[in-house]
Amino acid sequence: MINRINEIFNKIIEFRRTIHSNPELSFKEYQTTNYVESILDEYKISHKRITDTGVVALIGNGDNCVALRADIDALPIEEENSIEFKSCNTGVMHACGHDMHTAMLLGATIILKEMENELKGQVKIIFQPGEEKIPGGGKLMIDAGVLENPKPSAIFGQHIFPDGESGKIYIKDGYVMASADELYWTLKGKGAHAAQPHQGNDPILAAANLINYLQSIVSRTINPLSSGVLSVTSIHGGSATNIIPEEVKLMGTFRSYDNEWRMKSLELINEASVSICKNFGVECSFDPLLGYPPLFNNKETTEFAKKTAEEILGSDNVMEFEPKMWAEDFAFYSQLIPATFWFIGSKQNSEDTVYGLHNPKLNPDENLMKNGTALLVNTAINYLEYINKI
Repeated sequence: MINRINEIFNKIIEFRRTIHSNPELSFKEYQTTNYVESILDEYKISHKRITDTGVVALIGNGDNCVALRADIDALPIEEENSIEFKSCNTGVMHACGHDMHTAMLLGATIILKEMENELKGQVKIIFQPGEEKIPGGGKLMIDAGVLENPKPSAIFGQHIFPDGESGKIYIKDGYVMASADELYWTLKGKGAHAAQPHQGNDPILAAANLINYLQSIVSRTINPLSSGVLSVTSIHGGSATNIIPEEVKLMGTFRSYDNEWRMKSLELINEASVSICKNFGVECSFDPLLGYPPLFNNKETTEFAKKTAEEILGSDNVMEFEPKMWAEDFAFYSQLIPATFWFIGSKQNSEDTVYGLHNPKLNPDENLMKNGTALLVNTAINYLEYINKI
């Protein structure tokens, strides 16, 4: 398998660099999707579009089915790398590795197609749009029937990991990424001269007190052994030193592994926001935008993927992943069928500085794509054999 990947590796690099040079934002990945479809057509791989920019391919025959998924969208970031294949689209960059995810899945798809007659079932290949933007392309693909006809017994996905050594696999069962909700507040008071604050109702003062209180929702309502994050990341209000403004707007993010606590806390945030602002004569509207649920790795499929990784890469190259408060819309799949999402180390060993995800200088080691492609191929093949024996 590794030998065949080495033979087509230049093609995988070409896929990655072409996609990297032409990044597109969430749900606008028309050129990227056209490119993916052109590769599938070239290798005579059956496929169809089920959303505007979401593609599903199918390889093999039989009742059993396993799914592999990659995301195809980029971020609104201006690239700062000096590379031949730098982004050609101003203000847009593949700063999260989705170009690599897609290239590895294309490479795996080509190899699986070559082995089609040997497969013990069908492999459903999912090229998914909009991972970076709520409501998430995963949800839209599911609503469009991506997990039906045939229904996969399990789904697998992967993500680059800049903190990890290049090519090593980082994997863990249970919760590995958090839910992520966007938080928006609008505080409306009564404007006044800053030298006569008693004639107004100060939304900035109300906002300051609200922000301080919000931190207690995490520190005093969640089990200390559990994880939760509430961060207010933006505050806008006022235009001069001598004017108390009429309005202040806040934005933030809320993350958790506990879905029940998450929903209760959103209710508490709303109640606290209205109550605290009322103390200052200020009206407050709280408008959360529900995002992705927590990402849960099924124990059985994760152990299976881990064992497969150890068999093809060696146990020294398979590490335990430390859960993050990041979010991923792969979580929508994990709520419906057994799912496993692993991470591939992408650190450039020659660099002193590690640029993380969503950084304009992110430049992962392309060699990681050999191991990522191999793990996708072998996991699909081996899992079909496994469920065929059950």
